[in-house]
Amino acid sequence: MAAILATRSAPVLNENDIAAVAGRTPTLDATMHAEPADSYSELCADPSAEACLDLDDPLQRPAASLGEPGLHPLTRASLIPPRLSLGSCVRGYMTRDLRAAVDLSPAQRSTWFPVSPVCTITWFLQGQCAEVLCEPGDELAQQERGLRFLPELPFLAGPHSRPTKFRTFGPGHSFVVVLMPDAFKVLTGLDLLQCQDAVLPLHAHLGADWQAMSAAVQAAADDASRVRVFEDFLQPRWQQCRAEGGHDMPRYRDWMEALAVRAIAAGKGRSMRQVERRIKAWSGQSLRQLQSVSRAEQSFFRVREALERGQVVWTDLAYESGYADQAHLCRETRRVTGFSPELLRQRIESHEAFWAYRIWS
Repeated sequence: MAAILATRSAPVLNENDIAAVAGRTPTLDATMHAEPADSYSELCADPSAEACLDLDDPLQRPAASLGEPGLHPLTRASLIPPRLSLGSCVRGYMTRDLRAAVDLSPAQRSTWFPVSPVCTITWFLQGQCAEVLCEPGDELAQQERGLRFLPELPFLAGPHSRPTKFRTFGPGHSFVVVLMPDAFKVLTGLDLLQCQDAVLPLHAHLGADWQAMSAAVQAAADDASRVRVFEDFLQPRWQQCRAEGGHDMPRYRDWMEALAVRAIAAGKGRSMRQVERRIKAWSGQSLRQLQSVSRAEQSFFRVREALERGQVVWTDLAYESGYADQAHLCRETRRVTGFSPELLRQRIESHEAFWAYRIWS
């Protein structure tokens, strides 16, 4: 993972510090609500490097138990579509609000995200978030190697090449803008290959106008106001830099096919290798990776449709989604999400941590 600039917050005594002085064992509740001492460190270039962990810090220790994973009635999550004129640029806005659900377990405070070509801008309006260091699909406490806290200030994230797990601490109120990668590249000027699997503080990588917009989003009264502030900022910039329109919110397959056509049509040098090189520069991922995500997205929506009919036949779904067979579907689904198709279906229906899957369906 790319080096991350991070500021060190002032040391704060919490229940764990007091417990350590008194010789007591820190409580799980204290660990859940303690103030983190660090964000990402530029020394931690590898997200799996256990050398990055300070096991004397209670916040970086693996949780003793993740607790109840089921749906909670007081959590709120939503997907807000963009205005039509930004449909080819903004994929949508994700919000999650845990403030009313004060008794959430670590499992319920977690979030699973799949492999994805999109880029995001995130504001944690209240609380903080950490990446959980674990392998894709690991759901047990003993499989977690620790936590790495994300920047407290608004941050950018590039495409994800592997499934990732995050956990919220404190009140937990977030607002996320989801951008198509080629639009993100044009608007920000950032190199998507450098952004892949990276988290970058907004203030360190974008100019004063973006920083002023970010502060206005942070200060807005509600999600509708936050969307309006962001879109009023983005609209003239997108109109100025886009080469051609597109008013529908595309699925990845439509976007990927349009990207391939653009790459083929882009000047001299139309060999397949040159086309793939352009696609990777514009999207941050290879054509093969994008095709895999596209198939996974198709199968995801087909599963939802099959569930509405009351029956999922995996062999039929694999064929309809472009997989060679059911085994191919299972392998690709595990690679993209960390879970088998059936286990993923069950988790989406019953586990709080899969809220992002639910709002997109």
